[in-house]
Amino acid sequence: MIVVFNPTAGRRRTHLLWRVLDVLVENGVHVDLARTRRRGHATELASEAVHAGAGLVVAAGGDGTVAEVVAGLLGSSARLGIIPLGTANVLAHELGLSVQPRAVAAALAFGRTRPLWPGLAITESGTRLFVQMLGAGLDAQVVHGLQPPLKRLLGRAAYVLQTLGEAVRYDYMPLRVCIDGKEMPATSVVVCKGRLYGGPYLLAPGACPYEPGFSVALFGVSGTLAALGYGAALPLNLLPHMPGLSLVRGRVIEIRADRHVPAQADGDVAGATPILIRDAASCIEVVVG
Repeated sequence: MIVVFNPTAGRRRTHLLWRVLDVLVENGVHVDLARTRRRGHATELASEAVHAGAGLVVAAGGDGTVAEVVAGLLGSSARLGIIPLGTANVLAHELGLSVQPRAVAAALAFGRTRPLWPGLAITESGTRLFVQMLGAGLDAQVVHGLQPPLKRLLGRAAYVLQTLGEAVRYDYMPLRVCIDGKEMPATSVVVCKGRLYGGPYLLAPGACPYEPGFSVALFGVSGTLAALGYGAALPLNLLPHMPGLSLVRGRVIEIRADRHVPAQADGDVAGATPILIRDAASCIEVVVG
């Protein structure tokens, strides 16, 4: 078993990693630990593990680390394991993964798997894989503006503070979102593989990470008050019912604007519009417990 560990994402919850590894080693499981050193390094490490014959590669970090590891596994028969160490761990919530060390270790050693079907985002800066969601507009501006030291210090609360500031400053540039050939307007958009957003909070009830396709959340109401209203509804799981929010299923999504609008994928900076989004060429098997 090879564990790809992002020490930056895991600083707040590193104890979980060591406790899981202790349980695995106590039960005779051989574990190799590989630490990432830069953005994109997890993909390289996962790809190297596949070429070395690894049957299971574990992503120890947040959603961004998971997405990088998946990119290195895509097209192989290697399974994906997850030790959730990030700030929001949205995919871990989506899959119902435990954070109890013995349960995590047992799942990695003996757990059943399910298919996970990632998305691909093609921008002017390159192609990026994502496993949970891609956003363009206000939520992406929050990710672009958030300083890593604040995120490490405050965790999820840092996103709340950054959102309050960006909701006032952001100019809500209109977006043109084309879903399977049909153009729809929005001021922000989140293309969802899974149901959840920002942690264990519901955004797209019809989304399913185990099959191709996306649920596209189109935010049609702009302005500071609307943004704050959406933000207040999220932890109450009321966001899907808010006025001005439309949810549309699609397979190929294009996002354009009259100028570059920032994008984020799985909580990490992901370039800017224009963006073309489609399914990855294949799925992978992820350990779910």
